[in-house]
Amino acid sequence: MYRLFCICHRNLYRQRKAFLKGSFVQAAMMPTDVFLMVWSVLLAPCVWVQGDSSPNITDLTFKNMDFAMDVYRKISSYHDNNIFFSPLCVSTAFTSLSLGACGSTRDQILKGLNLDLLEHRGGRSGLIPELFQHLQRNITQDDALMFQQSTALFVGQDFEIEMAFSEQIKQFFGADINNVDFGDPKVSMATINEYVRKQTGNKVKEMVTSIEPFTKLMLINTIYFKGAWDLPFDPNNTENGRFYVDKYNIVQVPMMFKDDKFYTTYDKELKVKVLRLPYVAGSAMLIVLPDADVDYTEVDEEITATRFTDWTQNLKKRKLEVHLPKFKMEQSYALQKILPNLGITDIFQDTANLTGLSKEPGLKVSEVLHKAVIEVDERGTVAAAATSVGITAYSLPQVFIVNRPFFFFIYHESTNSLLFMGRVIDPSKY
Repeated sequence: MYRLFCICHRNLYRQRKAFLKGSFVQAAMMPTDVFLMVWSVLLAPCVWVQGDSSPNITDLTFKNMDFAMDVYRKISSYHDNNIFFSPLCVSTAFTSLSLGACGSTRDQILKGLNLDLLEHRGGRSGLIPELFQHLQRNITQDDALMFQQSTALFVGQDFEIEMAFSEQIKQFFGADINNVDFGDPKVSMATINEYVRKQTGNKVKEMVTSIEPFTKLMLINTIYFKGAWDLPFDPNNTENGRFYVDKYNIVQVPMMFKDDKFYTTYDKELKVKVLRLPYVAGSAMLIVLPDADVDYTEVDEEITATRFTDWTQNLKKRKLEVHLPKFKMEQSYALQKILPNLGITDIFQDTANLTGLSKEPGLKVSEVLHKAVIEVDERGTVAAAATSVGITAYSLPQVFIVNRPFFFFIYHESTNSLLFMGRVIDPSKY
C-alpha cells in the first residue's frame, strides 16, 4: 500500500506568533507504503500570455489558478460550509509525484492539474518541473518576504527508488534524501516530525502520528509563508458586529476597522465588490464580496483565472472605510474523493503506473489528505473568459463592510501565483 500525505498550512503575522498547523496526504502502495507530505503557505494571481513561445511562469500560475477553481467547485458541491485550501500545495505534491509516474497515470496527473497543454506546447516532458523550480526561485528572491519551500524524501532501508527519479526530484525541487528505518515507527516518526518542525519554524510540531507497517517512502514538501498587513488594523478599533450567514442566521464576530486608501473595483456582471488588502513584501489578499441580493453560490461557477486577472488589473485606489471580520479556519479534505472528478483516477487504482519511482510492483495511491490552516487578525494573516468589460472602479460605496459570505484569495503579486483560496460562510466557526 502506498500512502501519500499532503499538508498545506498558511499563516501571516507581523510578529513571530504565527499560527500554523499541518496536515498530511497519505498515499498507499501495494505491498509497500509511500507517503507524500506537502505543507504550504501562500501565493497569487496571474496573467495568461498566448503565443508560440515556450510556456513561462505566468502560464503556469494561470493554469494553477484555474485548477484551484476546479478543486474549489468540487469541494463546494459537497457542503455549504467554510472552505480553505492551497492549490499550490496540491499541484506541487502531484507534480513531484508525476516524476515517478508513467503512461496514462502521468498523463492524467498533468491533465487534472491543467498542465498537459503547457507541456505539449513546450514540447518536452521536463518543462513543468522546471517551471515550478523557476517559480520558487522568483518568489524567494525577495529577501523581505518570509517564504520557505522544501522537499524531502525519507526512504526505507529496504526500498530502492529509481536513480532518475532521485536525481530529478533533487534537481527540480531541491529534495533532501534521507534513509530511515520504518521498521522502528517511533524513531522514524521522530526523525520526520523534527524535519517538519524545522522547516515550518516549529509551527507544525507533529506531522506524522502513525506509520503503516509496509511504509517504504515518504515524500514531504513544505511551503511556509508568514507576513503582515501593509496597512495593519488597530486592535483598539475592533468591535463586535453582525455577520449575516444567511437571512435567518446572524452571528456576532470581532469586526476590524481601517480608514485608509485601498485598491478596489466592482464587477457589474457578477455584482461583486473586490478589495485588495496588501501584505508587506509584495503579497496580498483579494476579498470578493457579492452584493447583498446575490447568493454566493451564483458566483461559484463564474470565478476563473481570467476573471481574477480582470479584477486585479482594474483595481483603483480610493479612500475607503473597511470593516473585515477576524476569522480562523482549519480545513481538511480527502482528495482521493475529489481528484477523480478531475480525471485523476489511475493513480488510485491497481492499474497505477509508478514504475518511474520504483520497480516494486503494485504501487498505487490510496489516500490523499489535504489540510490548510489560516488565521486573519489585525496584524495580518497567520496563514471570465471575458475581458475586463463590466468591471469598473466607479459608483463604489465609501464603506466596504464584509458582513456576509465572501471569497478570498491570497497571492504573491510579482509572480501572479495563487497559493490559497477560500470562502467564509460563518467566521465564528473554527
